[in-house]
Amino acid sequence: MQTNPDSPYLDGHLLIAMPGMQDDRFARAVVYVCAHSEEGAMGIIVNKTAPDIAFADLLIQLEIFKDQDDPEAADIEEIKIHRGGPVETGRGFVLHSADYFLDNATLPITDDVCLTATLDILRAIAGGSGPHEAILALGYAGWAPTQLEAEIQANGWLHGPADAAILFDDDVDSKYDRALAKIGVDPAMLSVDAGHA
Repeated sequence: MQTNPDSPYLDGHLLIAMPGMQDDRFARAVVYVCAHSEEGAMGIIVNKTAPDIAFADLLIQLEIFKDQDDPEAADIEEIKIHRGGPVETGRGFVLHSADYFLDNATLPITDDVCLTATLDILRAIAGGSGPHEAILALGYAGWAPTQLEAEIQANGWLHGPADAAILFDDDVDSKYDRALAKIGVDPAMLSVDAGHA
């Protein structure tokens, strides 16, 4: 997952919540940063699912399928729906591999990862012509200008490179520990108390 190593911004990186994260919505969260600039940041939490919402039911609510008896609904692969963050929780975002692209709708983040937030991608996934790998999230995490930088400075977040296994595999329960291991951090060695030397 190629990102620009000279950029001061974290697009295409993972944010990993420190153990002392006070905001319950982000406790043990792993966030994929989709956009980061002087105007703020936006990301999708990739390790928290919304178990009370089924993909097929969502497609029926969005009128992509008529009902559970729709012949196409029976064939669809069950995709976990993630809680992408506390902002716009009624809106869907699909973080996906770059093998799917819609002009004027898909935001390329890296060479390998894109973000699309239209019903067209859900129709494509339901019809079997969507991206090879995808995470469907409701809502997103957002930061105002300099807010994310301040939270990192205050030991709220660690950050490091992303990889497809952490982003797209179904083992959401281990993503936090795997993300820490990827940046060389043993979770047992992290203090719950933030502080500066």
